[in-house]
Amino acid sequence: MLSSKCLRISGLRRAMVVAGAALAVAGCSSQLARVPPRMDLGGYDRVALVTFSADPAKNSLGQLATERFAEEVLTSQSGFELIELGPADSSVARLLAAGDAPAAAQELGRAKNIPAVFFGQLAVSNTKPHGSVGASGNLNVGATVSAELSVRLLSTSTGGTLWRSSGTASQSVGSVSMSGGRLPTVSATDPNAAYASMVDDMVSQVTRDFRPTWNRQ
Repeated sequence: MLSSKCLRISGLRRAMVVAGAALAVAGCSSQLARVPPRMDLGGYDRVALVTFSADPAKNSLGQLATERFAEEVLTSQSGFELIELGPADSSVARLLAAGDAPAAAQELGRAKNIPAVFFGQLAVSNTKPHGSVGASGNLNVGATVSAELSVRLLSTSTGGTLWRSSGTASQSVGSVSMSGGRLPTVSATDPNAAYASMVDDMVSQVTRDFRPTWNRQ
């Protein structure tokens, strides 16, 4: 005959198995619920996107950021037409250069008959060196580049801001290290490849409000 202690252990094990099975069933029965994006462009029908401004030496990066932004927005949402405009015309460009984005939006609204427009600005830093030299002669130097992308959606009827977001990124483009009298270790990254990678990262940050998310229920 089994002892009462053995019976208690056996009963505990059965309870644990039952509890584990219940948790497994509960986990299998849970579902992912789609949460709509925070910013829905479907209600605007037509939205303009002006090529993002950048320093003259980085105009190609401004164009790249604009193209990646358009791709992300169009992939994430539907039900609207995105009108991609080149660098703003002289009147709009003057207003943007003067920092009067609301007036620039209203000017575009009158010219293009659109309810809203995206303006963006890409700021890229020059290569910034950094490093340190230890008392024992250890050497560690390098260089990084950084950038910031800011985008906002403005109403063309009032000039008011409907949405805005920004993203930042930085990346090392080279380093030299040496310790213990050994030969130095050198690594380098193509700055153009670094900038392209940073643009992808910043666009992903900026467009997060246009993508749906998922919650487990």
